[in-house]
Amino acid sequence: MNKKELFADLKVVELAGVLAGPAVGMFFAELGANVLKVENPSNNGDITRGWRLENENENLQSAYYSSVNYNKTILWADLKKADDFEKVLHHIASADVVISNFKPSSAKQLGLDAIALRQKFPKLIYAQISGYGIADETPAFDVVLQAEAGFMYINGEADGVPLKMPIALIDVLAAHQLKEAILIALLQRAKTGLGSVVHISLYHAALSSLANQATNYLMGGEIPQRMGSLHPNIAPYGETFYTNDGKAIVLAVGNDKQFVLLCKCLNIENSEVLDSFKTNALRVQNRIKLGGILAAAFSKWDSATLLQELKNNNVPCGDIRSMDEVLDNETAQKLILSETLKEGQITKRMATAVFDIF
Repeated sequence: MNKKELFADLKVVELAGVLAGPAVGMFFAELGANVLKVENPSNNGDITRGWRLENENENLQSAYYSSVNYNKTILWADLKKADDFEKVLHHIASADVVISNFKPSSAKQLGLDAIALRQKFPKLIYAQISGYGIADETPAFDVVLQAEAGFMYINGEADGVPLKMPIALIDVLAAHQLKEAILIALLQRAKTGLGSVVHISLYHAALSSLANQATNYLMGGEIPQRMGSLHPNIAPYGETFYTNDGKAIVLAVGNDKQFVLLCKCLNIENSEVLDSFKTNALRVQNRIKLGGILAAAFSKWDSATLLQELKNNNVPCGDIRSMDEVLDNETAQKLILSETLKEGQITKRMATAVFDIF
């Protein structure tokens, strides 16, 4: 089965900008759908066209915009102009899915809200993204959502300031939620012949992703605190140690057997030490002392030899890689999608539909 032809008969109209909505559109474009992205020429289109790095050429398409706008047809249209509006409406009439991140009042004013479009086109799936809820028009920005949903409070070093993740994490999470909702809506339409409205707010997507950190509070009353990469429930998990060639290696030791194997690889044979940390509970309670012992052991090894030894013994670990090291990897190279624009510019981004189907 060719993954790139899964949605060859699907038409998507994208009335969305920035990251979350376009990421959903790109997902379907990767799977063969005809994705029409509507951009307004009066304000130079999607705002991310202008979000360039300091050294990016102003005459070329920005890397940020390129990251989630692959294999789409761009329709330049000012929806406040009657002719342009009719062009877009004509495309929506034959579309399966509309993706929108308009404010509800703006969509209604334009006549492109869910109610208006589904009255005209009952088979249409209207996929809507909001910041805080379908009736809340408060502007939403990823860093603010990361703050308000608790991510920044728990992200960073114990003695440091709150930090955001260096990607628009909440947008990415919301995009995944909306993809799932659209797929469910397509299944439902196959049964009933009718479309539906699906909606995700960035805030709900953020809250739903708090996972074990939220449950630690809900069940234990513990307010998660900043602790760098460390795990509140497991040790050594997230601890980083340096080898004698300066490479940083992170551990993810999740059970007692793996800890014994770690000690074996590091030639830690002192029975007193092993007994002091033989259970996960003891390791969590005494992680600082354990960290000192492990740091001394790591410093005796070069990274290549130690990584191979750890992996040979099924000790979960990894070297901390820079972006060039990550993307020069053979596996990563296979996930890079290239597209040549009409002007000749070659754009690149990571694939988002990375599942296998047989």
